[in-house]
Amino acid sequence: MKKCLLFIGALVAGLILITNIGPLVLLALSVWLLYIIFKQFVKSDSTTAKILWFIIGLAVLALGLSNIYAVLGIAAAYVLYIIFKNWHDGSDEIQFNPNKEEPFSSFDRQWGEFYKN
Repeated sequence: MKKCLLFIGALVAGLILITNIGPLVLLALSVWLLYIIFKQFVKSDSTTAKILWFIIGLAVLALGLSNIYAVLGIAAAYVLYIIFKNWHDGSDEIQFNPNKEEPFSSFDRQWGEFYKN
């Protein structure tokens, strides 16, 4: 049962991740461009260049904020990571212990105790 639920969860998370690939790429691109723009802003000496880099930075920031729902894709990727990590934990497998008593071996004794009380 646990593996079935993990499979359904992985399927849903995978679909969410696939649908958010485009926004994830644009969000990563905008973060990378903002980093480059910030480095150029700090490097520039003139005021007009700083104003120009600031305006370009605002435009790229608007691009990044328009793709902020790509965080759902990041969350889906994290959920997929957790599911695949927990897939083989062994809790769903049947463990055979030959030293353990059979549940029906002492049925007569338990039936007798039940009617004594």
